[in-house]
Amino acid sequence: MDASADIARHAALDARLVRAVRGIKLLSLASWPATVQVEFLARWRSGRTALPQVEYPKLDFTEARREMAAIVSEADPAHPLGAYLCDSVASWNRAACLLESLGTAQACAESVALFGRPDEPLPGDGPTTREAARHFIQIAGELDRELLAQEEQVPVSATALALQLQADLDDFFDGRVIAVELDPQLIAKAAAGATRIRLRAGAAFSDYDRRQLFHHEALVHSLTALNGRIQANLPSLALASPRVTATQEGLATFAEQITGSIDIERMKRISLRIEAVAMALEGADFLQVFRYFLGAGQDEAESFSSAQRVFRGVPVGGGSAFTKDTVYLRGLIGVHTFFRRALQRDRLRLCRWLFAGKMTLEDVVRFEPLFADGSLAEPRWLPPWVERASGLAGMLAFSLFANRIRMDRLGDGPG
Repeated sequence: MDASADIARHAALDARLVRAVRGIKLLSLASWPATVQVEFLARWRSGRTALPQVEYPKLDFTEARREMAAIVSEADPAHPLGAYLCDSVASWNRAACLLESLGTAQACAESVALFGRPDEPLPGDGPTTREAARHFIQIAGELDRELLAQEEQVPVSATALALQLQADLDDFFDGRVIAVELDPQLIAKAAAGATRIRLRAGAAFSDYDRRQLFHHEALVHSLTALNGRIQANLPSLALASPRVTATQEGLATFAEQITGSIDIERMKRISLRIEAVAMALEGADFLQVFRYFLGAGQDEAESFSSAQRVFRGVPVGGGSAFTKDTVYLRGLIGVHTFFRRALQRDRLRLCRWLFAGKMTLEDVVRFEPLFADGSLAEPRWLPPWVERASGLAGMLAFSLFANRIRMDRLGDGPG
């Protein structure tokens, strides 16, 4: 079979995969309704503390799993697209199993299989994710009051931020490509999709939040989804498969860092979540984790939101956790090393192609011949820092910061 026929066959299989996984919406199905927060905080403020009660839907993805098995049976694992399909199916299968076991300890086991644990070593056999998180928490404890910029202390309403962020996005895209909306049902402060960014109505934001949302949510998460939608031969690159989470979150956090859109408080929040995941796995229940965030300086609403991230989809009584937040530092180190090695080896095109859809670092390396021959499309949109020689000055500045947790020892980058 010639090369074009191979591409066409795997493109058809990928289109089937997109249809098969349409209902496997991991984060939205595992997250809690806003009413749980309202009821919990009302009891908390009245002195009647109790673990939150969450009802999850009963889900069955038997048909999706059967179709995914058929796709794998027809894919060629020796072909770059076939290998990608096999890896993607394995990830979507795990996500389906997690959703089918929502509210049970099995959901925790599936989460660990997808996202890892905080006690695992970082790339390159470095410190564990938890050790790195504690490092940042310690730095924040020593320096956050001194380093906190003046604008970080000025609250901005959700309505005002929506207007500001919408103007930023319309200017970047030269039109209305991504809409910013207020959502009173959202527990998290923000959530991003391909064409919509939602902000929690009534929440207070800062100028750092505005820049973080622009560079992290819009110009990584939304932008890679938009670029993935134009991939005629691999439309699943528009989807947030669980296997791409570490690279996506690492790339998004890296974008914050080299654009100056992150501060020590942001790194502290990320690190506190990692420590909280470790606490939950060791037996801490929702109330203990909620109090941990309160003690770290978060207000009641933010503490609930942070604790909810740790316990979504799993039992709240201790011993289980939804471990997605462990990928942020691991992904950041992996992406940093990848960019640095790509720069050293004069392969910055790989960094550009990483924005052509939602993929792993390994994917973009094995897709190199497919980008080169046009089987995969170049990204239509790129963040400004990538356009400017992949943000060389920013990367060098970040390398100084990265050495604080020995990033110079971690990972091999692109092969």
